[in-house]
Amino acid sequence: MRWFSLVLASGLAAQAPPEGFVPLFDGKSLAGWVIENKKGPGFLARDGVLVCPADGGQKLLTEREYANFILRFEFKLEPDSNNGIGIRAPRNAHTSTQGIEIQILDQSGPKYGPRKLRPEQYHGAIYDVIPPRTGFLKKPGEWNEQEITANGRRITVRLNNVIIVDADLDAVREPEVLKKHPGLARRSGHIAILGHGSHAEFRNLRIKELP
Repeated sequence: MRWFSLVLASGLAAQAPPEGFVPLFDGKSLAGWVIENKKGPGFLARDGVLVCPADGGQKLLTEREYANFILRFEFKLEPDSNNGIGIRAPRNAHTSTQGIEIQILDQSGPKYGPRKLRPEQYHGAIYDVIPPRTGFLKKPGEWNEQEITANGRRITVRLNNVIIVDADLDAVREPEVLKKHPGLARRSGHIAILGHGSHAEFRNLRIKELP
């Protein structure tokens, strides 16, 4: 896949992917992606940024499937933004149960304040399954850097250079959890951006496949 040299609204060139990584988003179109259950305008490519508008979204999936990989991206939220990154996700199915969802959430506002969330719903969680470390998410309106590594049964989430999840999926043994989340057993699937009716922005999405 070819890297597109982009100019962002700020006038700065988009970052070239590190060695071994390839871009998932060309900065100007949704080439390489498919949308499911489109709401309103869906997702937009704007000045090098992939935008999930508040009146759009639902599910944007890579055309390709990925098994083991390192996914890196930057994201920016607004107050009370709620989104998610699906990994090993199937098509036409509920991602957080039939695949795996990594929570993307502003938990500082009144809608999703800590007292309204279970630990496994905080930003960076393997949603509804494994809670993250907290306190490393930047304020709404600021860009965050995130890295998700899926390597066999180990899932690692790094937020702003801090590991907030390092989980062995085989350690999840509760029968009720396994019954509700059969997607934990999946070995490959699509990368997905999961719009949940609030504004979120993504840029510099790139991936490195692992053996």
